[in-house]
Amino acid sequence: MRIVRYQHASEAPRFGWVQDNLVGELEGSPFGEYRRLDVVYQLGEVRLLAPVIPSKIICVGRNYVAHAKEHNAEVPEVPLLFLKPPSSIINPNDKIILPPQSRQVEHEAELAVVIGKRGRWIALEETNEYILGYTIANDVTARDLQRSDGQWTRAKGFDTFCPFGPWIQTDFDPADALITCHVNGEMRQMASTRDMVFSVRQLIAYASSVMTLEPGDLLLTGTPAGVSPLKSGDVVEVSIEGLGKLANPVEADLEHQPG
Repeated sequence: MRIVRYQHASEAPRFGWVQDNLVGELEGSPFGEYRRLDVVYQLGEVRLLAPVIPSKIICVGRNYVAHAKEHNAEVPEVPLLFLKPPSSIINPNDKIILPPQSRQVEHEAELAVVIGKRGRWIALEETNEYILGYTIANDVTARDLQRSDGQWTRAKGFDTFCPFGPWIQTDFDPADALITCHVNGEMRQMASTRDMVFSVRQLIAYASSVMTLEPGDLLLTGTPAGVSPLKSGDVVEVSIEGLGKLANPVEADLEHQPG
């Protein structure tokens, strides 16, 4: 099932489900009991929002060997975790804003896991029970600030630096799905999830040994090689086989330019 958060006209956001190109409301919560109401809207009649509002966004660095190599970095022996703030979230088709502090903002196409129930010290063989589904994310990164700061909070944490969506797919198999990223129609990234150093199950088990995972939390599983700079006027599109496409335009922050 495809789960969405959507807004129709000026109504309050709500959870829904998608059948073909039609949207119906989910009465209740996808993290508990719910009932699927009849599909009543065309997809084009509603605004699709970021499908969940997570308490935290857990990310994984250097989880593809080729991406580590393109930055002359070692592949970690255990998952390299960092966080993005929820304030970095934007919806599908919202603008990625290039901050004036950076001269090198790059895209990072990623498979994202949506946690379905609360868990701590989750055993590897039980991880699937804690997954609601999967979605598409773009871990937008100020690469120059990542290098200069040494730690990654500022480089990864700007407002608009976490587009994800357009929906959560509950019956997706993450073992071997093609991830691509296009900028203005030009291919920039392409790899399969089978190339991940640490699998989804390993990442969930490891992350839960550090922190409690809450329903709706987002786990970004790392990006393949091919990351490259974005400029104002670009349109970046991340696609994952079986999940669809996430598209966002790029715009400079002209209001806060230096000088």
